[in-house]
Amino acid sequence: MPRGARLDAPGTLHHVMVRGIEGMNIVEDDEDREYFVTRLGLVATATGTSLYAWALMSNHAHMLLRSGAAGLSTFMRKLLTGYASYFNRRHKRHGHLFQNRYKSIICEEEPYFLRLVSYIHLNPLRAGLVGNIEELERYRWSGHAVVLNRIRHEWQNRDAVLEYFGKRDSSARQAYREFVASESGLGRQPELTGGGLIRSIGGWSEVKSLRKRGEKQFSDERILGSGEFVKEILDEVDDGRKEQFPAVPMEQEARERLELLCREKGVSKQALQAGSRTRQCSAIRKQLAGEYVGELGMTYAGAARLLGISASAVNQILMLECNKLQ
Repeated sequence: MPRGARLDAPGTLHHVMVRGIEGMNIVEDDEDREYFVTRLGLVATATGTSLYAWALMSNHAHMLLRSGAAGLSTFMRKLLTGYASYFNRRHKRHGHLFQNRYKSIICEEEPYFLRLVSYIHLNPLRAGLVGNIEELERYRWSGHAVVLNRIRHEWQNRDAVLEYFGKRDSSARQAYREFVASESGLGRQPELTGGGLIRSIGGWSEVKSLRKRGEKQFSDERILGSGEFVKEILDEVDDGRKEQFPAVPMEQEARERLELLCREKGVSKQALQAGSRTRQCSAIRKQLAGEYVGELGMTYAGAARLLGISASAVNQILMLECNKLQ
């Protein structure tokens, strides 16, 4: 069943993540990497897309970009379709290379821009592809070396990043270098890879605090930002565009997510809802309990009915996740 539609207005800041299907590699060697990066630059230039940060990993890639006049979907289609054709031809394979649906999160610029730049550029270090921050400065397959002027890619908008750190290029580069180094010990930062209320306001403890105070906050899983920012984005969608982004009833959305995840994990929905305690079923419940309550606003009881567990079990899952985020 379809998921919610993207918000794809030109000029929007997006954190985009794309992964190989079933976790497979999307690059096998430096020739593949070179082709991917070259195509990334060509498509960005052709579509007027501003790229601020990117990192190409073995089985996935991250990008922070501002979509051009053609929109994000056109940029991604040209990038991924062309690259997949090249990869399949070179490696004599058939079928899909990428997961059917890339992930894109609209981001509020002021609080998140620099955090996302550093998070994306630090991916090779977190993954062990480079041994330290000094090696990252020479790493060819992310935009960090470009910002530091170690590698030249005219299509990457390094100036927009350095403007945050000063007017002189040399001093701005040094300030940027120090900022990234200071961010390198922060770990995975899961709040930067998803939207929704729990991401935007800082974890389960804040969600629970809002509810205790009786305060409401706009949220949308496609948007990373404050409630006010989310409301502004959704309000800007005119009547014609709204038809492209239909509101999905909460219960229907929850069922669609459950069915999709069960298919992806090879789990019977009926077995899960009957209370199966297999590792796969437990993993699905853990993921969806957070999404149901934190993003869709479901009650514990409503989430429990779909997940085949008790409301107290849902509460226990959320408490454990809350402790991890603190």
